[in-house]
Amino acid sequence: MSEKAMIRMRMSMHDAHYGGNLVDGAKMLNLFGDVATELLIRQDGDEGLFAAYESVEFLAPVYAGDYIEAVGEITKVGNSSRKMTFEARKVIIPRPDINDSACDVLEEPIIVCRAVGTCVVTKDKQRNK
Repeated sequence: MSEKAMIRMRMSMHDAHYGGNLVDGAKMLNLFGDVATELLIRQDGDEGLFAAYESVEFLAPVYAGDYIEAVGEITKVGNSSRKMTFEARKVIIPRPDINDSACDVLEEPIIVCRAVGTCVVTKDKQRNK
């Protein structure tokens, strides 16, 4: 069975980088990095290192106030490499059209980013064998 991990966080005004409170797409990659670290700790007992992304797709905009759920899964384990897939989903959105503190939980999450990447944990650091 492959390892899976998930984190959820709210994008803040601090995360907004562009006009209209748009969040930089790199923030999704930052979340994927945190998910990858948890996956490596669960798999190997070590944080490891992110080696490369094979693909990254930005599929929908993310704004300050959105809640993003980032999930990842180890799909292939080599001697020291771990291939992973990631998905970031918008699960709650602010509703400033109603009032300044209104929010909606989305019935269907909106996929905002997908990625495939490879991380490495060198043999000498693998503890969960």
